[in-house]
Amino acid sequence: MTEILRRIEDIVAPTIVGMGYELVRVAMSRGGGTLQIMVEPAGGGPMDVEACATLSRALSAVLDVEDPLPNAYTLEVSSPGIDRPLTREKDYARWAGHLARFETTEPIEGRRRFKGALLGLENGTVRLKLEDGKEALVPLAVVSRAKLELTDALLDEHRRAQEGAEQSH
Repeated sequence: MTEILRRIEDIVAPTIVGMGYELVRVAMSRGGGTLQIMVEPAGGGPMDVEACATLSRALSAVLDVEDPLPNAYTLEVSSPGIDRPLTREKDYARWAGHLARFETTEPIEGRRRFKGALLGLENGTVRLKLEDGKEALVPLAVVSRAKLELTDALLDEHRRAQEGAEQSH
């Protein structure tokens, strides 16, 4: 993550947490025209369009005051979605058992791309069970991208979580 994205994360995180959400990721589009801030409810419940709009207004005000970006940009506040990126250490434990894809900044055992069942994170190393049945150990420090793959099991878990959230209201 670049220094500017870290600064933006520091600027927006207190507002996000204060509103009952968790910051998942801050990213800039390749052309630099869109600042994406990905959030989810702290309690793990569903995220709706109105919540994104409310957060967008609050974060826009905070960013206008701090003005961390030199050029004009569009602010996009979104939720991670079902096939979400894995950006925080706790994501690797939370989503263990699900299929994930990884890319690394340097080769690990001769490869930079991995796909397999997430076994968790131990001592800064992501454990994956690859499609050939072998286990891969990937240092978290070299993971450049990681995201869940859309599977029936992931859809079932998402459906159960949505139903649970609806029953608690």
